[in-house]
Amino acid sequence: MASTLPTTRSGLYADPREDWLAQHTEEIIDPARPIVDPHHHLWDRGGQRYLIEEITADIASGHNIVATVYVEARSMYRARGPEALRPVGEIEFANGAAAMSASGGYGPAAICAGIVGHANLLLGEGARDVLEAEIAAGGGRFRGIRHSSAWDADADVAGMYATRPKGLLLDPTFRKGFACLAPLALSFDAWLFHPQIGELTDLARAFPQTRIVLDHCGGPVGLGGYANREEVFKVWKAAILEIAKCPNVVVKLGGLAMRLLGYDFHERPRPPSSKEAAEAWRPYIETCIDAFGPERGMFESNFPPDKGQCSYQVIFNAFKRLAAQYSDAEKTALFSKTATDFYRLKLG
Repeated sequence: MASTLPTTRSGLYADPREDWLAQHTEEIIDPARPIVDPHHHLWDRGGQRYLIEEITADIASGHNIVATVYVEARSMYRARGPEALRPVGEIEFANGAAAMSASGGYGPAAICAGIVGHANLLLGEGARDVLEAEIAAGGGRFRGIRHSSAWDADADVAGMYATRPKGLLLDPTFRKGFACLAPLALSFDAWLFHPQIGELTDLARAFPQTRIVLDHCGGPVGLGGYANREEVFKVWKAAILEIAKCPNVVVKLGGLAMRLLGYDFHERPRPPSSKEAAEAWRPYIETCIDAFGPERGMFESNFPPDKGQCSYQVIFNAFKRLAAQYSDAEKTALFSKTATDFYRLKLG
């Protein structure tokens, strides 16, 4: 086991430690169930490497992952050219990983079968040129963008998002850029902290034809001034119930193994079991499924950020424990169908 606690480059998640995670392994629950993992990243930066070889190894740990969706992480931007077009490099990178996967040399899963990139929507109508360039770079796999709106006045909570603008989703210029998505059949991944869910609700109502996915259960915060979990949960739950009324919004069920939520699993001598993780996450996962319904929810790994607190085996075993109460058709929605439909994946 590593002798020191993990570093936290983002402030919001702990760096993965393979030796620590290896202390706990589990038998896979319901190993034949097909899973589409709709949210992971790939990167090689700051001494941390998580590329196709690493995700292939995690997938090979036992669950039946049939496909994945890559989500932007400011990874492999172009070093030259117009600033607005530099995020196109990330699409080229993710599409290259998808092509490597399609060769069959990295296991049976279709890695990066869908790609979510980034375009600066504060370009207003000028965002359309970037989006069209990303569509061209995506090789038929580009599905939408994420423009993070996570913000908090407390820099210890905001982490790397401390410099982001407050009220981004309400900005008129941002909304001009957002208006470019639906005509191009593109979706929007929303990464925010729970105090911003109301702003996303307003955005979803203003653009009912744009498909939106709320990442990481709406980003419930358990750090700093949000350490009173009971009070925060009430505020978060009320916001979840309200945004679930928007039929164009679905929710990703995960992202709860980051430090953001306030759990200390990464500081313990041994990593958590799936039973421990499921019990910690149950109130959040069950609230989201009750609000949105299984047909509008999708379990996600959020690797490698969530790998700081648990392994790929454990995270999907935890989800399977939480899904045990649902019917087979509902489980299919939660583990594969919702993600396949939302991202229009071409599988098989």
